[in-house]
Amino acid sequence: MQVALDIGQSEAFLSVRNRLLRIYEPVLYEGLIDPAEELVRAILGSGTRDAIRQSAFYGLRDRFALPALAEAEPQQIVPLIAAVDSPGDKAADIVLGLRRLKAISGDVRLDFLDDWSIGEALRYLEALPGVDRAVAAAVLNFSTLRKPALVFDAAVLRVLHRLGFLPPHVRSAAAAYDIVMPALEGWPAEELFEFHWLLKQLGRELCGTLRTDCRACPLQPLCRKRGVKTFH
Repeated sequence: MQVALDIGQSEAFLSVRNRLLRIYEPVLYEGLIDPAEELVRAILGSGTRDAIRQSAFYGLRDRFALPALAEAEPQQIVPLIAAVDSPGDKAADIVLGLRRLKAISGDVRLDFLDDWSIGEALRYLEALPGVDRAVAAAVLNFSTLRKPALVFDAAVLRVLHRLGFLPPHVRSAAAAYDIVMPALEGWPAEELFEFHWLLKQLGRELCGTLRTDCRACPLQPLCRKRGVKTFH
């Protein structure tokens, strides 16, 4: 029997999280990095697999400290991040974004966002080149800022669409964030971090773009299977 999902109730999301924890280990809130470094990493990761993003990020960090990266030319960066999606665009976005930070505040740090509200911080970050809601939320939640913001990447969007939490026409991370986050009000940063990775792991292993394994999915009783056309 299917359970109607009411996105206005945090209990529905708690049920999803608890069911995912039946098959996946709890996710620890650790490995967080400086927010300006997370900005670079998140820009690199847009549309790119995690392993490729990580390799590009560490290669870039080994070559340039953040102040030097702000002074670099994009063409110096492209060879170091060539494996990511749209490396030329991302190289330009990273350099221009860091230069804008330096011009405004005198350095390339984002620690000052710690005192800002979530909404103010999101708006500030989204004004930077190459930063959408997914990148901005990653800077807030995946960094040492430790702010409660859920990151909506492609896998998370796909899973929440299929569950019925998001209407079919909602495709952007910003629109999804605005719909879902009110139901997650009060969830601490570490729980939103875990929820992101649990949903992402499900999207990778059982709820892929073209290949699904619904029989093995712990969310099967809850799922409306929106957009699922192929079952394997």
